[in-house]
Amino acid sequence: MLIPHDTRIALDTVVDLMNTAPEGGRGETLGDVPSLYAFVESHRVSGVGELGPQDLRAVREVRSRFAEVFAAPDARTAAGLINQLVAAAGTTPQLTDHDGYDWHVHYFAPGASVADHLAADCGMALAFILVAGERERLRRCEAPDCGRAFVDLSRNRSRRYCDSRTCGNRLHVAAYRARRKEAAAG
Repeated sequence: MLIPHDTRIALDTVVDLMNTAPEGGRGETLGDVPSLYAFVESHRVSGVGELGPQDLRAVREVRSRFAEVFAAPDARTAAGLINQLVAAAGTTPQLTDHDGYDWHVHYFAPGASVADHLAADCGMALAFILVAGERERLRRCEAPDCGRAFVDLSRNRSRRYCDSRTCGNRLHVAAYRARRKEAAAG
């Protein structure tokens, strides 16, 4: 699946945003305005001005809407959720080439809030996945104590864990130990 660099960046951003939510024993990592600034800076979200508590609330709301898209039971439901997100953000597509990146499309309106920026750009990245018929690539980690979001970009859509070095390896080791224990007892 060929994904343009701006879409890939937006997909990474939506996944990272979703994974700031308190889930599976993890606490809230987008707990205050400084953590929102850190998120915006680490993801190089452009055109963001002064942030305040209202921005934090709005970004958390967008985050929960993205979680609904990942949990949608079918493509039609996911499409409706994405349409709502993108429309509410006041999408205004425009071509840009900044920060060393070649031409790409920004979907947020000039001067948009950080929440609208994320809703527009990340929502359109999710729309790209849906239009490509690849909604099943929007997943949650299958490790029982995890549930982190990820986009499965493996060739055969076989990825099951958010990170094979942590969740995947941990479960494989546990299964191996259980088999050895059973063999020793039998």
